[in-house]
Amino acid sequence: MASDTTALFVEHRGSLVNYATSLVGSRAHAEDLVQEAWLRLERAVEQHSVREPLNYLYRIVRNLALDRKRAASREKQWHADGGASVASVLAQREPATPEAEALHRDELRLLAAALEELPERTRIAFGMHRIGGYKLREIAAHLGISLPLAQTLVAEGLEHCKERLGLA
Repeated sequence: MASDTTALFVEHRGSLVNYATSLVGSRAHAEDLVQEAWLRLERAVEQHSVREPLNYLYRIVRNLALDRKRAASREKQWHADGGASVASVLAQREPATPEAEALHRDELRLLAAALEELPERTRIAFGMHRIGGYKLREIAAHLGISLPLAQTLVAEGLEHCKERLGLA
C-alpha cells in the first residue's frame, strides 16, 4: 500500500500544495504541510486501513494548517504580551492580607531572579510552556531544536525555579 500512497501523493501533490497555500498563505509553509501530511498518511496506512486516502490526505493538510495557524496566533500573542512575564501574570492575583502580599512579593522576586539566571533558550522554553501554554513540539519548532531537548529545557527551568524558591 505504501507505493499506492506514494503514487497518490505524486499525482495530487500540486493540488494539495495549492490547497494548503490557500489555508496558510505561504507556498513554502504549504510545501512543508503537504510533506508532513504525506508522512502521516504513510504512518496511518501502516497502522490501519484507510478507505479514502486522498480525502484523508486533504483532511490531514487542513488539520495541520489549522494547527499551524493556532500556534502562530499563540506565538504572536506571546510576543505582543512582551513574553507574558511571570511578574505580570503573578501580579494579577489579589493577595488577601498584607502578610500574604509581602510573602508573594518575596516569592516573585525569587522567581524573577531564578528566571534571570537561566540561559536564554531555557528561559524561553520554560516561559512558553509553563506560562504561554505552548506544546513541546511548538517550542521545539520555534527554537529550532529537537523535541527531547525542548522537554529537557522546560524540566531544567522548572527544577531551577523550584530550587530557588525552596520547593525542591
